[in-house]
Amino acid sequence: MVKETAFYDTLGVKPSATPEELKKAYRKLALKYHPDKNPTEGEKFKQISQAYEVLSDPKKREVYDRGGEKAIKEGGSSSGGGGFASPMDIFDLFFGGGSRMHRERKGKNVVHQISVSLEDLYNGASRKLSLQKNALCERCEGRGSRKGAAQMCMMCHGSGMQVRVHQLAPGMVQQVSTVCQGCQGQGQRISQKDRCKACGGRKILRQKKILEVHIDKGMRDGQKIVFHGEGDQEPGLEPGDIIFVLDLREHPQFTRNRDDLMMSMELQLVEALCGFQKPVQTLDNRTLLVTSHPGDLIKPGDTKCIVNEGMPKHRHPFEKGRLIITFTVVFPKANFLPNPKLKELERYLPERKEAERPEGMDDDLYIYADLEDCNLESRRRRRSHYYYMEEDDYPGATGVQCQTS
Repeated sequence: MVKETAFYDTLGVKPSATPEELKKAYRKLALKYHPDKNPTEGEKFKQISQAYEVLSDPKKREVYDRGGEKAIKEGGSSSGGGGFASPMDIFDLFFGGGSRMHRERKGKNVVHQISVSLEDLYNGASRKLSLQKNALCERCEGRGSRKGAAQMCMMCHGSGMQVRVHQLAPGMVQQVSTVCQGCQGQGQRISQKDRCKACGGRKILRQKKILEVHIDKGMRDGQKIVFHGEGDQEPGLEPGDIIFVLDLREHPQFTRNRDDLMMSMELQLVEALCGFQKPVQTLDNRTLLVTSHPGDLIKPGDTKCIVNEGMPKHRHPFEKGRLIITFTVVFPKANFLPNPKLKELERYLPERKEAERPEGMDDDLYIYADLEDCNLESRRRRRSHYYYMEEDDYPGATGVQCQTS
């Protein structure tokens, strides 16, 4: 039992969620509510990141489960905390964006989600995607003007930032850094006549870029494909990366467990007892004839496997996992055979086990009880209905009455 479930609710998972389920939930929500996609959802993105920060750390999760958010705040560094400086730190760590210091030298990464089928991950696939990105203006080589025309901004002395000092009280001052209004943070000023005609002095242009994404055989849900240096370009910064995250769609027949494929198969009773052959279409359009020989009894819930018919292993596509099949057995309907035929069938089945009778007990003392079908859910609803029925629901009821003799 956990004290509170707010963090679990934020990620949309149960308190029993595994680390893999937490990762998957965070990945989808972080991509959906990232400020680049939803500028108005900054608070939601912060809540998602804080919840994942706590629940992804086993020690913090244990503290949270025992005492809730209050215990996390009170625990501080003693609970293995300290935390991340911002939600973007968690996002970049999760998606391979690097540290805050690295971000100052490098442009931000751009993350996209690609929906893929199980067939794509089994056979491999390629996708051509068209993206819009910022690129340095080729005409002015990212200067915004002809060479030597830009002048250092005298308001910020080329730093792009202005520091203002506010006096809060006698002897108490506060320094506030703001983007320089004179150069809009550029550190340079360019006169109107010297500005590049192509980019208008902005130094960058919007550009269409087509990337071909190769999905290798055996890749997994949530795996990242990184295009290094293909992100937005900015003057003085190394371009960030474009990161594609694979998002696996549900398959109607198979589910994946690491390198194994899982499926269920329904058998008739005669097939379970006497053997069968059933075709199964594979993800690469081959047909497997799944065979159980006569005498190989299959019981309800039995699990069998076929080796080397699972998913290809990533980077070792000629090695495959297993195809694991769980069986259900459909029994025939009641009275499917007349009694004489049932007697004949019984001869071929293992002998039934007779009930042991207590010593000295006469047959007259046995009470024979026949089985009948019962609907427990219907009975519960009926009992619940009578329990909650108001006295006004009874025809002619005028109040509480007691029967007298």
